[in-house]
Amino acid sequence: MVYKIFIAVFLAFMIYNLFRAMVVMNKNSSAQPPMSKYIGRRVMLSAIIVFILLIGIATGLITPNPRPY
Repeated sequence: MVYKIFIAVFLAFMIYNLFRAMVVMNKNSSAQPPMSKYIGRRVMLSAIIVFILLIGIATGLITPNPRPY
């Protein structure tokens, strides 16, 4: 259960970075950090989440759905 909570926290942080990038894009101010900073974090977190899911499936902590339909 802790494993799934850990993944959910990463997903929430990824969505937070997505919305931060949107705010920076809409304000168009030079005082804020560049939008690529938040987009880069989002891509990095996506890669980490995929890696964590693969480890979870390989170790048996997460079981995939046997019937996807």
